[in-house]
Amino acid sequence: MNNNEQRRQRDFEQSRTNRGPSRRHFLRGTGVALALPWLESLNVLKAATPSNKPPVRFATVYFSNGVQPANWWAKGSGAAMEFGPAGAPLNGHGEDLNFIKGLYNEAAFRATSPHLGKCPNMLSGAHVSMDPTVIKVGTTFDQVLAQQIGGNTLIPSMALGIEPNELRLEDGLSMIYGSAISWASPTKPVTKEIYPARTFDQLVSDGSARRMDRSILDEIRGEASALRPKLGSGDKVKLNEYLESVRDIETRLDRSAKQGTLEGWRPTIDKPNMQRPADEIPQVVPDHMKLMLDLMVLAFQMDKTRIMTIMLNNDLSQMNMKFLEGVQGVLHLDLTHNGHVPALEAMYLKTNQYHMKEFTYLLDRLKSIDEGGSSLLDNSMLLMMSSLYNGDAHGADQMPIVMAGKGGGSIRTGRILDYLDKGDDNRRACSLYLSIMDRMGVQLDRFGDSDKRLADL
Repeated sequence: MNNNEQRRQRDFEQSRTNRGPSRRHFLRGTGVALALPWLESLNVLKAATPSNKPPVRFATVYFSNGVQPANWWAKGSGAAMEFGPAGAPLNGHGEDLNFIKGLYNEAAFRATSPHLGKCPNMLSGAHVSMDPTVIKVGTTFDQVLAQQIGGNTLIPSMALGIEPNELRLEDGLSMIYGSAISWASPTKPVTKEIYPARTFDQLVSDGSARRMDRSILDEIRGEASALRPKLGSGDKVKLNEYLESVRDIETRLDRSAKQGTLEGWRPTIDKPNMQRPADEIPQVVPDHMKLMLDLMVLAFQMDKTRIMTIMLNNDLSQMNMKFLEGVQGVLHLDLTHNGHVPALEAMYLKTNQYHMKEFTYLLDRLKSIDEGGSSLLDNSMLLMMSSLYNGDAHGADQMPIVMAGKGGGSIRTGRILDYLDKGDDNRRACSLYLSIMDRMGVQLDRFGDSDKRLADL
């Protein structure tokens, strides 16, 4: 087994651990029960078979330190939806999003750590280890998606950010918990990229190491031939059906090679439509943020990845917000925990508004890109969210969530979805994540603390 096969097998075993019983099919014969890497390879090749429909993309945009609850609300519907002061920049965008109220993570709600027990598990619903010597959370659902369908694109997933990863301790726990919302395994955070130039370079790579070609198909055929004598008659039928799928893929690849074209949907651009950023990190936060958001758009438009996260700030953020007019101080200590001083509360509100303004910038960029009758935003699902609700009180009884995009036509937007009074079992964030994964083609019986889909999505 080569290194790539070993990696795929490890990822597969990890994903099985996180999601419970596998839904995969196994070929069983006398003394043999196989879930071979080449089965995984065929799934990847099948997924790569061209479709006439644009793919669905997913992204989480994280802002730290929550909101002031009195300023976080919405009313109305569609284009006329009105948002409270904290979400004021969302006005005029209601027809493209859903305002979601009341969802929570039980593990975060019960965590003893006011910040670090609530941020790293935002996308997993897992318990966070409070043992200072053990880093452990849970695999986040973006990485479950990357493990299952990330092979469809050059880059399985991307994690971006603005502030660097922190290795200091906070309340006796590692600040790596506050620097990562994406976790490839319960013990391995995905290191976010904060350099625009390195992100750009990753997008323009030719991906030669990940190209799928006839060698994979040859490997499948050889292993199948070796397996055949070990199978019973029923499983031989399954194997023949499997090889018919292989032959279908071969035919498609041969046809595309002869025609010099690919069938089905194609990205609207195949080369970057922006210049390579400078090597250094922009020293002005708004410039840095917009550049990273532009790179997210580029990644989706070129179909280099379909799964992304971006942290606009770290948890316990030390970002100085002085770039906002009339604002002075660090986001976490000075502005979030403001002692209810009116002037500081007004500055804190401006930070919420700034984050929402950046989100609407991303929405407008995605909406402006036509993919053949539907926009890139229509073909996406984006979560704008924080791990805390009442930032000053470290409240995790619910999370502020705005969900934008139509998920390829599977989501009706322009609504307020209120789960606050539906009972705790019906307002789990992991139910939303299961619903999102369904729309990305990954169906699990359970994820995190939920085994049901979110009602009415």
